[in-house]
Parts: sequence; C-alpha cells; structure tokens
Amino acid sequence: MKRFLMSIALLFAPLAPAQAYWEYGHETVAHIAQANMSPKARTNMQRLLRAAPMLGTPKCAMRNIGDVSIWADCIKGDRVRWGYTNSWHYQNVDICKPFDLKSACADGNCVSAQIDRNFALLSNKALPAHVRLEALAFLIHFVGDIHQPLHAGDRADRGGNDLKTTYGVMPGYNLHSVWDGLLADRALSGAPAIVRQFSPAEKAVIAQGNVRSWSEENWAVSKSIAYPRAMDGDACGAKPTTAVVIDEADVAASRAALRQQVERGGIRLARLLEEALG
Repeated sequence: MKRFLMSIALLFAPLAPAQAYWEYGHETVAHIAQANMSPKARTNMQRLLRAAPMLGTPKCAMRNIGDVSIWADCIKGDRVRWGYTNSWHYQNVDICKPFDLKSACADGNCVSAQIDRNFALLSNKALPAHVRLEALAFLIHFVGDIHQPLHAGDRADRGGNDLKTTYGVMPGYNLHSVWDGLLADRALSGAPAIVRQFSPAEKAVIAQGNVRSWSEENWAVSKSIAYPRAMDGDACGAKPTTAVVIDEADVAASRAALRQQVERGGIRLARLLEEALG
C-alpha cells in the first residue's frame, strides 16, 4: 500500500526542475547554438570557462555550455548577492496594446536590454576573462528567455504566472509554468531531434533581425497562441475566475510554436556567439 501511494504521488507531482524549460529548454537552446558555431568560437568559449572559479559560484557549475545556460537561474538562489538580476529574465510587454518595448524596459532591467549589454561585454576582449565569462552565461540564458513567449508577452498577470490552469488531469499550475515546463518537455523531447546542424541557408534566414525584432516576434506568439489557447480564443477577454483547462488540442496547437522558438533561439544565439568569439 505504501508503494502504491508513493507511485500515485509521483504521478501527480509537479515536474522536477530538470524537466522544466528553465533547465531543459535553456540547455536545448545552448546545444543548438553549440552545434552551429565554428570550431574557433567553441574553442574560445572553452577558454573562458577556465575562469569559472573566479566568479565564486561553486554551487552553480560551469563545466560546459549546458551548465552555463542555466547558471543565471542557479545564482538566483543567492538573493543577497544576485537578487538584483531577477528582473533581467523577462519583460512584461502588454499583448492587449500595440507592441511597446520602450516602456517595458525603461530602466534597462529587462531581458532584451541585458542581451545587448552582455553581448557588448562578451565582445570586449580587453576585459578580464571572468567578466566575459559572466557575460557569456547571462547572454546564453537570456537569449533562451526571450524565446520563451511568456517571458516576452504579458496581460497584467506576470507573463501568465497569475493565470491558473489545469494541465490535463493535473491542477495547480499556471500558464507560465505550462509553457516553461510541461509543454516544453513534450515539444522538445519528441522526434525529430531538435539539436542538429542547420544548413547555411536555414541559418541565414533564422538568424536575421535583432533583439527588438526577436522580442516582438515572441510577444506575438504569446498574443496569438499562448493566451488565446488558454482563454477560449480571446487573449484580451475577461480574466477567468477559475482555473482554465489546457487540453490536448491546446497542446497540439502550441507545441510547434514553442519548438520553433527554441530552434530560432539556438540559431540566433549561435550568431551572437560567433560574432563575439569567432
């Protein structure tokens, strides 16, 4: 009986962090980037990793690009030292108004501004290795964040964190956690393999644009897919008073979009790392 009850508890327990976007999704973006970088850029990145002890974060490993991709989340556990970085992971751009990145990032404490800032730091070869390594870690993570649509779009609910959902038979989630974890896990683990070498022609198309255009693109996915699927088609309708149900039709309609944004994030990250390190 004890074993039976434990099995039931595990079945309905929330997904562990290793299955959530904050880890699996970020690592996937990073691995796509690594597969599409030049040998020179990869070698220069490995050299920077040698400076990891100088950052003084031994509990947050930086052995490889997968580790580096989640370092920015790992250090948030030390609020005294790193708490000021929390707002760098997202930008609450209202999906029910015209796209307005300037207002959402007025003070620079948002994900798009931090992508630009850390890209500039990483590109500056006059800076010490540990400063550039910190910038590398933030850049890799934040490019992943901006390509998770609910880090880019909002309707006064903290990017879906305040919109309660039931995912299949599992209650107790919110729209943000569904896109961050449950949906990401299914979208990224299915065939065909998402981590691969893209052709030059594919990369030339996907890598276009800049942080602003990537922000608007993911804001649009939030507006046209993530919120409407949760709110019976009306992304800007009245806020539900009870948990909305995310069913298989919603999953099917959303998986391709999430998968595509992760691919785009990986190729665009490869471009930035190539420019900074290649």
